Amino acid sequence: MAEQQQFYILLGNLMSPDNDIRKQSEEAYDTIPGQTKITFLLQAIRDAACAEEVKTMAAVLLRRLLSSSFEEIYPGLTVDMQTAIKTELVTSIQTEASPNIRKKVADIAAELCRNLLDDDGNNQWPELLKFLFDSVNSDNVGLREAVISALLQTMEDQTNPRVQAHAAAALINFTEDCPKSLLIPYLDSLVQHLHVIMVAKLQELIQKGTKLVLEQVVTSIASVADTAEEKFVPYYDLFMPSLKHIVENAVQKELRLLRGKTIECISLIGLAVGKDKVHTALSTRCSVHVSYARGFVTPRCISYMISAWARMCKILGKEFQQYLPVVMGPLMKTASIKPEVALLDTQDMENMSEDDGWEFVNLGDQQSFGIKTAGLEEKATACQMLVCYAKELKEGFVEYTEQVVKLMVPLLKFYFHDDILLMGALTTSAESMPLLLECARVRGPDYLTQMWHFMCDALIKAIGTEPDSDVLSEIMHSFAKCIELMGEGCLNNEHFEELGGILKGKLEEHFKNQELRQAKRQDEDYDEGMEETLQDEDENDVYILTKVSDILHSVFSSYKEQVLPWFEQLLQLIVQLVCPSRPWADRQWGLCIFDDVVEHCSPSSFKYAELFLRAMALSLCDTSPEVRQAAAYGVGVMAQYGGENYRPFCTEALPTLLGVIQSPDSKVKENVNATENCISAVGKVMRFRPECANVNEILPHWLSWLPLNEDKEEAVHTFDFLCDLIESNNPIVLGPDNANLPKIFQIIAEGVANESVKSEDACSKRLANVIRQVQGSGGLWTQCVTMLNETQQKAIQDLLNTA
Repeated sequence: MAEQQQFYILLGNLMSPDNDIRKQSEEAYDTIPGQTKITFLLQAIRDAACAEEVKTMAAVLLRRLLSSSFEEIYPGLTVDMQTAIKTELVTSIQTEASPNIRKKVADIAAELCRNLLDDDGNNQWPELLKFLFDSVNSDNVGLREAVISALLQTMEDQTNPRVQAHAAAALINFTEDCPKSLLIPYLDSLVQHLHVIMVAKLQELIQKGTKLVLEQVVTSIASVADTAEEKFVPYYDLFMPSLKHIVENAVQKELRLLRGKTIECISLIGLAVGKDKVHTALSTRCSVHVSYARGFVTPRCISYMISAWARMCKILGKEFQQYLPVVMGPLMKTASIKPEVALLDTQDMENMSEDDGWEFVNLGDQQSFGIKTAGLEEKATACQMLVCYAKELKEGFVEYTEQVVKLMVPLLKFYFHDDILLMGALTTSAESMPLLLECARVRGPDYLTQMWHFMCDALIKAIGTEPDSDVLSEIMHSFAKCIELMGEGCLNNEHFEELGGILKGKLEEHFKNQELRQAKRQDEDYDEGMEETLQDEDENDVYILTKVSDILHSVFSSYKEQVLPWFEQLLQLIVQLVCPSRPWADRQWGLCIFDDVVEHCSPSSFKYAELFLRAMALSLCDTSPEVRQAAAYGVGVMAQYGGENYRPFCTEALPTLLGVIQSPDSKVKENVNATENCISAVGKVMRFRPECANVNEILPHWLSWLPLNEDKEEAVHTFDFLCDLIESNNPIVLGPDNANLPKIFQIIAEGVANESVKSEDACSKRLANVIRQVQGSGGLWTQCVTMLNETQQKAIQDLLNTA
């Protein structure tokens, strides 16, 4: 302790205005061994009782020590001592109250980190990176500021390009993980530093040809723009001249990666700042975008270009159509890359290496299937971008639908795809099918049908043969979307026969897999690790079950009751799903399927009622909110579509629905969707089956539960009914002398503000008419509007402007 105090005095004397005292102190400081200096300096920095000027001197000296004498001192320290130094620095950055000292400690950490990069660029202090990323979400403003400051300072170390590049890479990771709200306070400083560094490195590229740091800085700018979004608008003009210069001039072979990253950066900035800001730069065929595209087909960098085009498509929307002739050539060429495949024996495999891009699947009998994966990442990216164009441009993409369909459909038939990149391309292929059909609609029903016939068989066969659950679920989802889009008549008898067998097989496999998992839980080797695996398998199975439900929903909504004879081959399996002993997910999706039967096949659906009504009644009070939601929805569609035969069940279910709504925890997060479906169901019973309810008694309660904010589809039903009641001058809803109108205004305003009502909904015009009628009533209008807060008043005005 005495030695430490003496050291504090020495540090103080190093700042003495007296030359003799200062010189003596410097000589005394130089005689202290390096390890002892480090120990004393760290102690001074962390000592809360130490004067700030002394702590400042200690921080300056420690950084200087690590900068000028690192090789002489640090490698000779014990591992424990090295760990202690790292720990002390990180702790001080977190706990230091003085912003000045905290920044200086961060500078020390940056200096140590710089010295701990080996010759290959490997970081020998990974804990610091973790600390930096954790600091992103820290509530300590000073800590975030110190971390950003340290990264920027290290990036400005012009004498060590390798260190600069690593600091830029760390900044990229930092900003990618940083929430927008936390980044914005530092945005101006961050941007200005990055601009200075970029300009300096661009000059260095021109003069010396060095590019490593510039590549990382460009990516850093892209990452900052991506996180800052519209807040980056003021800096658009600051960066674009330099970025354009790189793209237009970095044409040499060795600069292609830099060019690709710069194009990526420009597109991310464009996506961040929006169409209005970048529109003028992309308004003619001589625009910057087109000049980037010409001649840019280098395999190493094409993925940057392809991704940039997709972002520009999102920015410009339909206006991007004019650039398709430029971009589609290289895009289709990349998407058409065919993986090299081979059937190999053991001897052949020994002559082929995974390092050469080959991956192998063992087929037994000393044979393997080999696939060369070179180019597959670019292929997968290109396929994703084609999906993006179809989604954004719709009928504007129709000229290319035929060639894209011919590319995508064969992907569904490629069965050997353990490689994750091929799986991505297959998933994208499936996703593209309904989007391409939507694009093709503009050419009329004959063209659309021809395209669908090309897809349909391949989709059904893929559902029956696809082994990977992630890919399978996407194929099933897309098939369901296609049926909804094509409608009645899109499937022939052969299709129905094959599809029925496949769905029956999926349901039987679902039950079999559950039995196998239960058996494994009785195994003597069962433990927590196995349980996690079994739960993962169960989640995959349930997800496939949801897609079975999707397909049945699309078939019922398209074919109505005429499909019931076909459905009967699955009926007992669906009944098995809703048994009370089944897991809640089975019961949820079984009920959803019966909901579709009632909604789309009534009144013919009633012949199956004895198979599901009891299960639905019990499920209204189920412990699982998902099951309650499915059951409540079922009551609603029975009231709306079921017909006279379902009237007794609606009467019986109503008190249960009311009880669920009025339970104390009905509005907590996990219950709110189920509760809103109950509220909607009560409304449907009153609207379509008023003989089943005491409407005058229930209506005031129902009005107090509005609006629905979570389930947007059911919210529209409630607003439709509300419009019926208002337009018929229902005295209970309007109240004496229209006393309830301010409350009704609030319900409508909240619905619009929460997007529970949108301008395209039919009820929006009816609601706007209600508002307009009150507008002309003088005092009543003022009374209604003054009850609304600012957000609600804006919502009412938006409704009047758009409906």
